[in-house]
Amino acid sequence: MLSNMHDDPHYPRPQLRRPEWRDLSGPWRFAFDDENSWRAPGDATFDREIQVPFPPESELSGLRETGYHAVVWYARRVDLSEAERPVRGERRLVLHFGAVDYRASVWVDGHLVATHEGGHTPFSADISEAVGRADGFEVVVRAEDDPRDLAQPRGKQDWQEVPHVIWYHRTTGIWQTVWLEVVPDMFVERLKFLPDVDRGELRLTARFNRDVSADASVHVKASLRGNVLARQVVYADGREAHAVLGLRHTSGTPERHDLLWSPKRPNLIDVEIELRDASGAVIDRVESYAGLRSAEVRDGQFLLNGFPYYLRLVLAQNYWPQSHLAAPSPGHLQREVELVKELGFNGVRIHQKIEDPRFLYWCDRVGLVVWGEIANAYVFDEDAQLRLTSEWLEAVRRDFNHPCVVAWVPLNESWGVPNLERDALQRHFVKGLYHLTKSLDPTRPVIGNDGWQHVAGDILGIHDYAFTGDVLRERYGSHEQLAHTFERVQPHFRRILTDGHTRRGEAVMLTEFGGLSLRPAESERWWGYGTVGSPDELLEKYRELVAAVLESNVLMGFCYTQLTDTEQETNGLLRADRTPKVDPAKLRAVNVGFAHSVPGDVINEIHTDAQRRDADLRKNTE
Repeated sequence: MLSNMHDDPHYPRPQLRRPEWRDLSGPWRFAFDDENSWRAPGDATFDREIQVPFPPESELSGLRETGYHAVVWYARRVDLSEAERPVRGERRLVLHFGAVDYRASVWVDGHLVATHEGGHTPFSADISEAVGRADGFEVVVRAEDDPRDLAQPRGKQDWQEVPHVIWYHRTTGIWQTVWLEVVPDMFVERLKFLPDVDRGELRLTARFNRDVSADASVHVKASLRGNVLARQVVYADGREAHAVLGLRHTSGTPERHDLLWSPKRPNLIDVEIELRDASGAVIDRVESYAGLRSAEVRDGQFLLNGFPYYLRLVLAQNYWPQSHLAAPSPGHLQREVELVKELGFNGVRIHQKIEDPRFLYWCDRVGLVVWGEIANAYVFDEDAQLRLTSEWLEAVRRDFNHPCVVAWVPLNESWGVPNLERDALQRHFVKGLYHLTKSLDPTRPVIGNDGWQHVAGDILGIHDYAFTGDVLRERYGSHEQLAHTFERVQPHFRRILTDGHTRRGEAVMLTEFGGLSLRPAESERWWGYGTVGSPDELLEKYRELVAAVLESNVLMGFCYTQLTDTEQETNGLLRADRTPKVDPAKLRAVNVGFAHSVPGDVINEIHTDAQRRDADLRKNTE
């Protein structure tokens, strides 16, 4: 039987699982091609060894080469067991890459089997016809990642050789799992779930690698904690099959909250899909899961499952000093989610990075909402527009099924659109990304450009690193104060609204604030938005800022900067090694709006009228 994620946290694609797979992480042959002179596998001279999937700039790769290396090559011999060998008409072999930064070419036994552009999104190749020998094959990968190409979506990766200000060491080449999967000759290629909370339905589209024969059937079963909710048999139309699953317990209709997904009750519906031939024999079987939940903005409020929901997010770079954008292990992805939850946040904004799907799995399972964001470019030209749009569409498609994802953020702080106020073309691009995202996914809010200079979006995200709670109260305490801030205040030296945009029912959130650092030592590399002298002062200043935000009657949420120290950006609540700077229980008490933490999060004391009025709302956000 197919192992689930409880048993196999290494599985790289948690929402489409099969039992026959193999992780190709480990030692690969490696070479730098600084002259960019090699064009084919036979040209490369492999003189080093690297530990995949860690980037060559990182310690865990075994290399720690942080200089400029725009082109790198990988090679590995893969031996095949008898059960893995392709058999024409019966069994196929697929090679998967979680992410290769930035442009990749892949050869198998000298045959070019895949090319891909986009440093954060996955790609695959059916290598059945390319494998030249029954006992195994040679795979070679060329990755091109020019550090000085500012039209390339790069996020927080520095284009300078030594990291400066808020940018970090680079992540070149393979940085997520490379894996091999055995599939039948006809197989499920992709799944898409569309939840309907009002009807209690889950709509499924299954796509296959080729047209399905007319006499084949698709059998779908949905379960919740072992209780069957729905069964259905449908037939494919060409390469797709569609099912509408009415979610009910076989023993009766459960309570609504027993079906819905939320951070307080992260109910995950297990889904099994079988493709069967005319005789009833199983051709392909996959396991997946979905969440029945809705996320929307209406009349200035963010709604989860139809009810107002206050977002308490933390900004997370998800960067590790020993492995950079790559997690040191699958367990580190799980632990990152648990840390956010333990600190009293109900969500996380992954900043300038499309995170490993296993991280999103743990957010789904533990109960943590996520804002999906992409690494941005730094210049505006036709090439940058095409690159960002292509990779963004891949990201939305990859992560559509994760119930934890409740908002999309294609652009941050006008990165890649630096002349947004004065250039109509740049404004058209932002509006275009917003509307394109909405057309692909009408089920989630979209923020066209988070931070300032809003021209399109369902949420007005504001970045304001004011150092005192009084300033935050003056700017966001009431609707009148918010209107004044929109019209007269430029919190980060930029207008919040531009191109004649006025508020039209969007939810308003403080999506970056805080950024507090402990005062650095004399020679310490440092970056932050304000300093305090001790852990006690950090906690008090954090309490002051968050209390001011919670007292606002117009803000529907916040995102604190940030979860961990990251290289010289030392403004995390946790150090880079994930140890806390202050007592996590005290931070949690602040975040949930209580005077102090008590078992079970029972309300002990409410300090302000605003907190008293919103106590039930905040309980719903646990």
